[in-house]
Amino acid sequence: MLNVSTAKALQDAGLAWKPGELDYFALPMAGFEDQVFVINNMTIMAEPIRGRLAITFHGTVEWALDHVWAGEVIWIPREDQLRELLEERLLGEQQPAIVFSTTRFGYRCDIRYRGQPLAFEAFSAEETYALALLHVLQSP
Repeated sequence: MLNVSTAKALQDAGLAWKPGELDYFALPMAGFEDQVFVINNMTIMAEPIRGRLAITFHGTVEWALDHVWAGEVIWIPREDQLRELLEERLLGEQQPAIVFSTTRFGYRCDIRYRGQPLAFEAFSAEETYALALLHVLQSP
């Protein structure tokens, strides 16, 4: 799973989120720093309240939190979501635009962005894709 601080960096770089089934998220609130939640259409759902998208908590959640606004949570994209987001942003690049491989210490993602070859390495596949995506999002 992607590190929450990396997910926050993606959010700060402008990565938009449309909450969906089985999406992971964290609450940037005291006491919840180490908890990850998942939208599951049973106890945690994404639904509109007064015209705004909210993440709502129903029934079996241990603490009394009714809802938080979607914009106040940190989306933690899965590996498949990160790969798809990166692929979307690399459309039109010379193929192959992405080459993903294992290394001795984790993973490597080679991309071609604006004609330039770039490489990113991390211990997990999610972090590796996230580093590449973060670079693309932060480029002027």
